[in-house]
Amino acid sequence: MVFKRLPFYIRSKITRHVVLVLSLLMILLATGTIGYRLIENWNWLDCLYMTIITTSTVGYREIGPLTQTGKIFTMGLILYSIIMVAYVVGYFTKLLVESEIFLFFGRKKLERHIQNLKDHTIICGFGRIGSFICNELHQAKKSFVVIENDPKIIPDLENHAYLFIKGDATNDDVLIQAGIRRAKALVASVETDANNLFITLTARGLNPDLFILSRAGDESTEKKLLLAGATKVVSPYKMGALRMANILLRPAVVDFAETVFQKRGLLLRIEELILSSTSDLVKKTLRESRLRERFGIIVVAIKRPSKKMLFNPSPDEVLHAGDILVTLGTPNDLERLEKTIG
Repeated sequence: MVFKRLPFYIRSKITRHVVLVLSLLMILLATGTIGYRLIENWNWLDCLYMTIITTSTVGYREIGPLTQTGKIFTMGLILYSIIMVAYVVGYFTKLLVESEIFLFFGRKKLERHIQNLKDHTIICGFGRIGSFICNELHQAKKSFVVIENDPKIIPDLENHAYLFIKGDATNDDVLIQAGIRRAKALVASVETDANNLFITLTARGLNPDLFILSRAGDESTEKKLLLAGATKVVSPYKMGALRMANILLRPAVVDFAETVFQKRGLLLRIEELILSSTSDLVKKTLRESRLRERFGIIVVAIKRPSKKMLFNPSPDEVLHAGDILVTLGTPNDLERLEKTIG
């Protein structure tokens, strides 16, 4: 497990060195065996035995009296084996120290990154749901940190190069270490409803303004999570069953939704864009903004700062600073609009 946590260049160096050591060992054994065979004319097994006890400095007993040439060859074999062992031990010690230094400073660097996060999302649990959410946030280039307690999952987080904290998300200190007081949102997606409930209670106590999205496995738990302070509660089983029913009843609607929400960047995308106070669209009506003509996008809804949601707004609806425009369009058109409205 420690080997997997090392960077690629260190792992490749260790692999290459292991291959080199095995090659040198085979050359040593072959040289000694063939040398004794040619010099002393022993059988192959006795030659291999003599080579092993000589290079390992065991010195159990010699096969027979050595000639002058045999003694010189044996001394050379011993010196060669000692040099090889010293080289191997020294090199592996160097790699071990280098690896420990990397892991220590790598962890410190990770902690500094987490301490500098602001308006980020905290993902509690890197299971099937948590890993999918992390992938979406990563593609959207949003900052987030994962809290995971299972040591078997930690290597997967390291391979993805995600910011993470190994610990229990129900613990106040762990949530504080993840920067919950500076965070914008938290996702409670651990396996049990009881832990999600406890995480929600703890998170709400530490940050009253935090947006908390919690997973509920049981429908009866949804109300408890809302009472505990969750902003939104999602039941994957309920959503999955609803989607299956819609596939049977409204297949065209499901196909459209999959095109918009799942096939990222291919055809259409729904995006929410906040209207800044410096935008030239402020105080203009939708008709005057000419968003459809200029950008080819459709304003599906407008969410006011007062949380009021206007679905299918009329062309005479006036836009205000802080409005959230729920828009539908191609990725390129939405990017152009985002730059315009700030």
